[in-house]
Amino acid sequence: MDTTDGRTDIPEADAFTRTYWEAAAEGRLLIRRCADCSRAHHYPREFCPHCWSEHVTWERASGRAALYTWSVVHRNDLPPFAGRTPYIAAVVDLAEGPRMMTELVLTQAADEPRAGMELEVTFRAEIPVFRPARRV
Repeated sequence: MDTTDGRTDIPEADAFTRTYWEAAAEGRLLIRRCADCSRAHHYPREFCPHCWSEHVTWERASGRAALYTWSVVHRNDLPPFAGRTPYIAAVVDLAEGPRMMTELVLTQAADEPRAGMELEVTFRAEIPVFRPARRV
């Protein structure tokens, strides 16, 4: 079953990743956690990249992160990205520990990316992206 409906901006889901993409479509970010060493990881794998255990399970992430690094992409000829330039490719540190590649979406003109910036997950067309955390 192809859940991407012909889209080129998300990978085709397989039996293993379908859980991740279905959760994203519902606005939930999932990570994997190892039952043996207790460490979380992302991108989803069927084994723990830290201790190689196969005792890993899905876990809902909090959606909180800190900006680690970023780059503004001004040119990308690959579909569907050409129509999205400029955009901010980013690496974030999830509150649960793993580092994740993503896109940073700035919500206000005054927002300027800075290392350590507090972020929260949001979803654009079923894909997790991050924006500056709203202050409560």
